[in-house]
Amino acid sequence: MRYFSLLLLTLAAAACVPADKNLPSGLDDSFAPVAIQGKVNAVQPSTGLVLWSENASNRHAAYGKTISLEYAYCLPCKVVTGKDKDVLRYDWSSFNSWLKEVASRGHQAVVRFRYEYPGERSVDGNPGTTAVPAYIKALPGYQETFYENEDGPTWYADWTNAELQWFTKQFYADFNAMYKNDPRIAFVEVGFGHWSEYHIYGMPLRPGVNFPSAAYQKEFLSYLAGVLEIPWLISIDAADSSPVVGDASLMALTFGLFDDSFMHKEHEGDYNENCWKAIGKGTRWQTGACGGEISYYTSADQKNFLNPAGMYGVTWEQASAKYHISFMIANDAPGGQYGTAERFKEASMACGYHFALTGLYANGSQTAACVTNAGIAPIYRDAFLAVDGVRSDTSLKGLLPGDTLLVYVNKVTNGHDVTIESDYILPTQTIQFDADFR
Repeated sequence: MRYFSLLLLTLAAAACVPADKNLPSGLDDSFAPVAIQGKVNAVQPSTGLVLWSENASNRHAAYGKTISLEYAYCLPCKVVTGKDKDVLRYDWSSFNSWLKEVASRGHQAVVRFRYEYPGERSVDGNPGTTAVPAYIKALPGYQETFYENEDGPTWYADWTNAELQWFTKQFYADFNAMYKNDPRIAFVEVGFGHWSEYHIYGMPLRPGVNFPSAAYQKEFLSYLAGVLEIPWLISIDAADSSPVVGDASLMALTFGLFDDSFMHKEHEGDYNENCWKAIGKGTRWQTGACGGEISYYTSADQKNFLNPAGMYGVTWEQASAKYHISFMIANDAPGGQYGTAERFKEASMACGYHFALTGLYANGSQTAACVTNAGIAPIYRDAFLAVDGVRSDTSLKGLLPGDTLLVYVNKVTNGHDVTIESDYILPTQTIQFDADFR
């Protein structure tokens, strides 16, 4: 199916190569060029630099229009209230309140559910408490392990427990059923261990005890691929602490990747880049979104990465293009020497997709348009060229950088009624395009 889709895109791109100065090949002479103007001058939905919600709220006046995404950790124990037979009980009110707040600022959410967070007190006021639902913790035989981690006391979920294993799969199925069409959510980050980043440090990683076994990880990821329709990502650390790289069936899944120490001093030519290569194979970005967080290896990394001259020998634009980044958390960058609102917007606009109309034509009943992706990554959910609200049958989802797609709309345009529509962006958001045909 992926080969067939690429073939269609290739044929459509070929059709947009001009056969003469007026019409591309593939269009008959009933079509005539249509004048249109357009410009991408804002951060596009589901792309760009990301702030944690509290910071996004505090800095909204200056940075609200420089971002399209906000981030927060979300805790299963805060939304799961129990279980009746084989059905989980939920109270999504706190989660919905957060989504409503994010959307009120014109932004979408990047969501990450987690169990472990060293030293964190947000579960019950005690440091390092897991976010495993209370009904599971109350089961006979459920027993977590503890370690006095350098980042703070840490309790670890009990992966010997069958109920925890069942719950973790069912939770994402239920989450998807509730939110798969919710435009307030752009991406979901998934994982295990510290911060759900596919690693544990300080104490030994014990598969099947304080970390899921390889067999369960395969079961979980395969299950997730069948139930989670929101674009989802796993940490690049899964290349080192999961069975994915050595399993062809797991490598074939269309998950994306996130890297929570992006652009640190030894990023290139070492562990991080090697993980990207191993689990990404240079092509995963074509079907799964790539993102993460700027490094905290030093306190200056987030402050300095937007330096136009670069950091550790690479600029933000070079790094984001190399890894086809759609979004990147940069919470500590605003207000610094290089993290001005102007630079923040510029850096955000260097991420993700960037559409351009490279030709617009109409005949007596149809509009035809050549749509090019001038960005560094595809759009990962359906979006459609539309004329006065009538959409093309062909989605722009998956249109690769540098590729052009010829799309048809069964309505005639006047050049002032062309838009790009998606059910997966907020009503207050707009997908823009460049165009300059007079």
